[in-house]
Amino acid sequence: MLDSKAAAKNSFSKPDRDYRMDKYTPRTWGPGERPTLPGSPSMPEHSTPKRVAYFIVGLIVALTGGLGNGLVTANLLNLQGSLAAYAYQMQWLPAAYVMTIVSMNLLLVKFRQQFGLHLFTEAFLVLYALVTFAHLYANTLPSAIAVRAAHGMVGGALGVLGLYYTLQAFPARHRLKGVVLGLGFAQLALPLARIFTSELLQIGEWHGLYLFELGLALLALGCVLALKLPPGDRVQTFEPLDFLTFILFAPGVALLCAVLAQGRTAWWMESEWVGVCLACSIVLIAASLAIEHNRARPLLNTRWLTTSKIAKLFLSVLLFRIVLSESTGAVGFLQALGLNTDQMQNLFIVVLLGSVAGLVVSALTINPAALNRSLMFALLLIAAGALIDAHATSQTRPVNMYVSQFLLAFGGTYFLGPTMVAGMGAVIAEPRNLVSFSVMFTMTQNLGGLLGSAIVGTIQTAREKYHSSYLVEHLTMLDPQVAARAQSGAASYGGVLTDPALRSAQGVARLGAIATREANVLAYNDVFLMIAGVALATLLWMLVSQSWTRITTGARRLVGPVRDAQTAMAIVPITNSEPSNDRK
Repeated sequence: MLDSKAAAKNSFSKPDRDYRMDKYTPRTWGPGERPTLPGSPSMPEHSTPKRVAYFIVGLIVALTGGLGNGLVTANLLNLQGSLAAYAYQMQWLPAAYVMTIVSMNLLLVKFRQQFGLHLFTEAFLVLYALVTFAHLYANTLPSAIAVRAAHGMVGGALGVLGLYYTLQAFPARHRLKGVVLGLGFAQLALPLARIFTSELLQIGEWHGLYLFELGLALLALGCVLALKLPPGDRVQTFEPLDFLTFILFAPGVALLCAVLAQGRTAWWMESEWVGVCLACSIVLIAASLAIEHNRARPLLNTRWLTTSKIAKLFLSVLLFRIVLSESTGAVGFLQALGLNTDQMQNLFIVVLLGSVAGLVVSALTINPAALNRSLMFALLLIAAGALIDAHATSQTRPVNMYVSQFLLAFGGTYFLGPTMVAGMGAVIAEPRNLVSFSVMFTMTQNLGGLLGSAIVGTIQTAREKYHSSYLVEHLTMLDPQVAARAQSGAASYGGVLTDPALRSAQGVARLGAIATREANVLAYNDVFLMIAGVALATLLWMLVSQSWTRITTGARRLVGPVRDAQTAMAIVPITNSEPSNDRK
């Protein structure tokens, strides 16, 4: 009796074990079709119409993922009334998105490798549509923050998905161009959101934005269901320590994002909770890195990340993100002068054109043998744009910033592709470090944006106080010119106020408002000069570092051992990781 039960048990368990092994057995691929790594699609030859279809779907999916954050970032001021929140409270919305999109990247790569690309594609797009639908019921700030955090968890998958679809549109010899375009499509979301969201707000305020995004998410879902990615290989990759690292790393990153988002409004040295959050963040992130440092197969290879070459690369990306915050400063400058989004639409169109131009030129001219020159060229453009803006006055209007913002937008998308290829060169020798590279690149991009905004806002506030105190100090009624300006301001209220004392008080108040406006203008000029200085300092540092590297290593470039475009193409899907050779 027992023997028959054991035989029956074995008869069911053996096929089950075989089935589980079959799932992770590599397929037989034709020449050139083999996926670069498990979790990425294979690369078969497609007909021209199908390549065009893949390109269109890649564009739709990438823009869908980018617009999730762009719609909120572009309309923080306009959404205050809808959510009954103060301006500083609205900063929690983009912060919540970054909190989750950074940490989820630790697990998304392994999820794709273990459970397959098709499940990854369909599951996360369905989740994205559901989260977007949930936005329609987020009528308070806490619910909106929760939904934004959920959006970040699923939105990070769409950038990778858009890249994979775009790569299918290019033959092997042009695949590097596909990398540049696939990564850059998401960068077009913010200027697009600033161009047309005013009309969406008129439909239904907060709900109008997300009705549009829900439609876009459903369109993307329909596209990927109609046109699936080619299959790839699967491997078992998850380990128990992966989740322990995530449990420590995710709240650490979340606390760091909270500090960067709220530090300049709560003020860094005056709010106790800012210091507590920063201290807890350091402890949690350090604990997660300590675990990874001693693992045989780490998620984050700390030894590799701390090598001089990789550290220099990520520092360069972080500095790029900081200097690109100038565009945020330009919008804040115009808003300080009293302009609203509708009055800046032509400027945003120019920014969009600059972004598209930078993306196209980068794709057409990218050369793995001359990546440093591309990065330096982008820095020169950014520095030139910032220096132009540093001469702004209270009479500056959007039309006066067309050239500078075009240069900044061009440089912002132009640098992304060469930076990514530089990272690929550093990873070629050690493909198992692709997860580490992907996570760190995502952190420098997203946390770098928060850090840049925090730096710009802090310096602008500090310099505004300085200039304001200086200007007010010299506003005395004993000065005939000051007295004349106050009387001129009072005279403008002659048809409204009959009391001379009230008219005089209004004249003085108006003069004070003018002084505050001029102090803000001077403060933004200081910010633009600082950004130009950082860009030029980064350029000088890259020149010196490259020269030193050539002297000490025999003309080896800083960007790494990228020998030719074909070598760089071999690891195009940068968000994959090298799986362990130990099959479970």
